Amino acid sequence: MNPGSGFNGVFFRLLGPLQVEAGSEQVHIPPGRQQVILRALLLEAGRTVSTDHLVDVTWDCDPPDTARTQVQICVSRLRKSLAPLGTPLLTSPPGYLLRVEPEAVDVHLSRVLAERAGEAVTGGRPEEAVALLRRAAGLWRGPSLGGPSGRLLRPLADRLDEDRASLVEAYLDLELELGRHDLVVGEIDDLVRRHPLRERLRYQLMLALHRSGRRAEALRVYRRGRELSTAELGREPGPELRALEAAVLAGESPPDPEPAPAAPAAPAAVPAPRSRPGAPCPRQLPADTADFSGRGEQAAALEAALTGPGRDGGRAALCAVVGLPGVGKSALAVHVAHRLARAGFPDGQLYCDLRGGSGTPLDPARALARFLRALGVPDRALPEGLGPRARMYRDLLARRRVLVLLDDAADERQVADLLPPGPGCAAIVTGRSGLAGIPGADLVELDVLPQDQALELLRRVIGPERTDADPEAAAELLRTVGRLPLALRIVAARLVARPHWSLASMAARLADERHRLDQLSHGGLTVRAGLVPGYEGLAPDARRTLRLFALAEGPGQPGQPGWAAGALLDDRRPRPDELLEPLVDARMLAADGTDAAGGPRYRFHDVVRLFARERLAEEETESERREAAARLVGGWLFLAEEADVRTGGGSGRIGAGGRWRPPPADALLRDPAAWLSEERSRLCAAVDLAADHGLDELCWNLALALVPLFHRRGYLREWDRVNDRAAEAVRAAANRRGAAAVAYSRGCLDLDRRRLSDARAAFKEALAAFGELGDVTGRAWCTWGLARLERAAGRRERALELCGRALRDFQEVGNPDGEGRALVLSGHLRTAAGAVDAGEADLARALTLYERTGDPRGRARVLSRMGRMARDLGDERRALRLLTEARELAGGEERVPRTVPGTRDPGDRGGTAARTARAPEQA
Repeated sequence: MNPGSGFNGVFFRLLGPLQVEAGSEQVHIPPGRQQVILRALLLEAGRTVSTDHLVDVTWDCDPPDTARTQVQICVSRLRKSLAPLGTPLLTSPPGYLLRVEPEAVDVHLSRVLAERAGEAVTGGRPEEAVALLRRAAGLWRGPSLGGPSGRLLRPLADRLDEDRASLVEAYLDLELELGRHDLVVGEIDDLVRRHPLRERLRYQLMLALHRSGRRAEALRVYRRGRELSTAELGREPGPELRALEAAVLAGESPPDPEPAPAAPAAPAAVPAPRSRPGAPCPRQLPADTADFSGRGEQAAALEAALTGPGRDGGRAALCAVVGLPGVGKSALAVHVAHRLARAGFPDGQLYCDLRGGSGTPLDPARALARFLRALGVPDRALPEGLGPRARMYRDLLARRRVLVLLDDAADERQVADLLPPGPGCAAIVTGRSGLAGIPGADLVELDVLPQDQALELLRRVIGPERTDADPEAAAELLRTVGRLPLALRIVAARLVARPHWSLASMAARLADERHRLDQLSHGGLTVRAGLVPGYEGLAPDARRTLRLFALAEGPGQPGQPGWAAGALLDDRRPRPDELLEPLVDARMLAADGTDAAGGPRYRFHDVVRLFARERLAEEETESERREAAARLVGGWLFLAEEADVRTGGGSGRIGAGGRWRPPPADALLRDPAAWLSEERSRLCAAVDLAADHGLDELCWNLALALVPLFHRRGYLREWDRVNDRAAEAVRAAANRRGAAAVAYSRGCLDLDRRRLSDARAAFKEALAAFGELGDVTGRAWCTWGLARLERAAGRRERALELCGRALRDFQEVGNPDGEGRALVLSGHLRTAAGAVDAGEADLARALTLYERTGDPRGRARVLSRMGRMARDLGDERRALRLLTEARELAGGEERVPRTVPGTRDPGDRGGTAARTARAPEQA
């Protein structure tokens, strides 16, 4: 029933300035006596109003002698105005009657809506009651009856305004009963500001704030109310407010507002409901989402489990829907429940928000009391305690076909006594975790929406034309919110509210991760508020694990290994992934594949990661964050260097940064070459983490440890980026040794890219710094790099001289890998100069050295050089044997020898074979 749908489409408004609406048109009624008389007739719509009453109302009980004549004139003029509308104004002794349906007058319509709300509450449909009461209260557009000052109408106008206040308080009571405290707190706050002395509103605001975790604000609201009450009224707040203040101070769960069990409390316009014959048939489901989109596969699975032929006919069908906050568990459950309600469960549908994620879950005994009332049990017959109520509940449902929706459950224990027993019943339970143990329940796990379904949701809410006009911006919006339904709906709601915003401008607002959660808020919807209860429900150790684990993962990065949690917390337990499993149970983390040791990897949803980063910044000191980051980077450094050692390198290490040994190191490095390649993106991210936290020593050490991986696999773009981040870190810290090491790495990269002049400059810069620092190891590697450049330039004698210097330095510091590389290079140079015997002698020394140290890759380098020498000398059989053995030892990891000059930089493994130009060899 809508305003304007009354008699002949005419609607009369008295709750504010007088208005007569005929469709979309306004009918002008002259102000003054005609409006006063029309108000009086409309207040008694369909009943005779005496001429004497009209005289008294018009002249405030002090009429002139011509009053009755003037009333007749006004009525005549009103007839002319109303006749075209089909609204008869009839003479009906002893006065006049305006023939109009009560629902066509807002005063009477408000009472009809309030009566229907009372019936909805009795029938167990509180959401419907809320909608009806809100609609009734929304009929007011200002002071009732236009704010008349006459003695007769003023009391009536005051009563009507009080009716509106009661309607508002009634629907707010119901909203709080439904657990919507976060959604209504702003509305109640505005009402309290406008009506500061209404204690019921102040009570509701305190309750909403307390349930939202805002205890300090709730207490401030009480203190302000007490100040006003004592100053304006000369008395203390009422007992209800004082009791609530005591509960907030004690940190106890405050009581629900106490409406009458079957109807909203207080409003004069909401009468007590009438009893109905027969068994009650509750219809408590919340309204279905009008633009529900996607989830077809999950919805079908729920329907099949609840009503399909495969279900066990001897018991109630049970389903549990779990997933992270904001993923749409409740929306899916409500949607499926509506689809099944009428045909599958004709005896009714029960619904309860169990507030499992709020930190103050609803007591199952209270939930049972609500259900029993909805099933027709009067208050006087309600048993005390959980057990007796559960027994009565099971008995009432044993022979009925009822669908029960238990939303936001904390765990199996909370719902155990709320599950229906009978074979004709079914239940859907939603929650973040702790529901896998419900006996016989089918489990449906929700993840974020697939790309196509997320896009369709956006199209449905903001319109296909607007979405399709900028598909790139639409895709960027989906990416930035991680296709999380709640976040996507908030974005869509903001776009609908601001049609002048483009999708690209919305995407730009979300681009800054530091403020993204601030942007993901609209009205009562906010992503952050959905995450806070789950976070606060974790144990303190789990909360700290969540915060620190946010250091391990950046935007767009793959899942992180479980040992990272051990490093961040400095916990050396054998199975560090145990630290993260409580976060998986709470749906704050998700498992994402396995690592090389077979252990799980873990990842955040993007918005959860942003939330964890916020908590990290607020609850961990800068020193604590830096120390945790240092342990994590140290773990990656240990594994990278150990992997290099196990693949035949590592003895040429320049740096000596702090290391943290992960417990599963041996299991992770069973195939060290494969581990290095698989983890390269995470290793590069660890370099970024070190740079971001000013860990310059760890930063350049890890960057240098990755050089063999980058060189062997041709990951030149990653090499370049890591060098840049390490250079920033050492420059900011004025770390000369680190700067020299990064310059050496840059020289090796330039050598791979055939930028020989750049490589020479980098090696010379590094050599000078290492020389000033007295670092013999660094000096040796730079000298060896310059020797390779001289060989590339055809200056063999100069190359041999530098090679000899490098060899002596390597011998001085006891670096067998460096010695071997210098001997391989000098052997090549001597052979190329015609001194074959001397060259072979150098290669033989190198081979012996690598055999003694057990370095298969070093042996492969020597055998490869020997094979090419044999080929050049015409001994093809020996060449084939040596080169075959070299390749077997290298396991296919060594670079293909270059034969043609080239400059291509593919930057990934796929380009390695394409870069086959002869160049100075790392080997």
